Amino acid sequence: MLEKDKAIEIFTQSGALLEGHFRLTSGRHSNQYMQCAQVLQYPHYTEQLCRHLADKFENEKAEVVIGPAMGGIIVSYEVARQLKVPGIFCERQDGEMMLRRGFEIKPGQKVLVVEDVVTTGGSVDEVIKIVREAGGVVAGVGVLVDRSNGKVDFGVRKEAVLTMDIKSWEAQECPLCAEGKIPVVKPGSRSK
Repeated sequence: MLEKDKAIEIFTQSGALLEGHFRLTSGRHSNQYMQCAQVLQYPHYTEQLCRHLADKFENEKAEVVIGPAMGGIIVSYEVARQLKVPGIFCERQDGEMMLRRGFEIKPGQKVLVVEDVVTTGGSVDEVIKIVREAGGVVAGVGVLVDRSNGKVDFGVRKEAVLTMDIKSWEAQECPLCAEGKIPVVKPGSRSK
């Protein structure tokens, strides 16, 4: 297993942990942002981080690994590679998360859901719904970074490489907005 100190070192060395004023996918604001694309550009780091998740869920006997586009695509691929099962992803079309590109989940199939970063868990909830609507069984949720500090509950087993308490605020309550010194930026892959 990957120790917390080593995980933090990997995220720091890759430049994945950013400081500033950010609007998150959820619409909340934060003074820190975990840009996992920065760490996922390095195959040796990706392999180490995803090995942690693959090891945690090895006994679940998942038959497929799925993640939401964009952040979950590389994580899904690498965890699936290590578990020696297919890795697929969901993506948005007209604002709705769905399976496309001929990907399918068979009734009764055990599916591991993965994601790069979880704040409120909205994207993962959408993927879980897709898996269940297809008749799949959610084997668990694996994330690289749980920035909710363990507070998000998907109703299934959840494992994270790194659990952090990164502060976030509703936009109207954001102290950074009130100060007005640092403009807010949206570094993620989608907006609300």
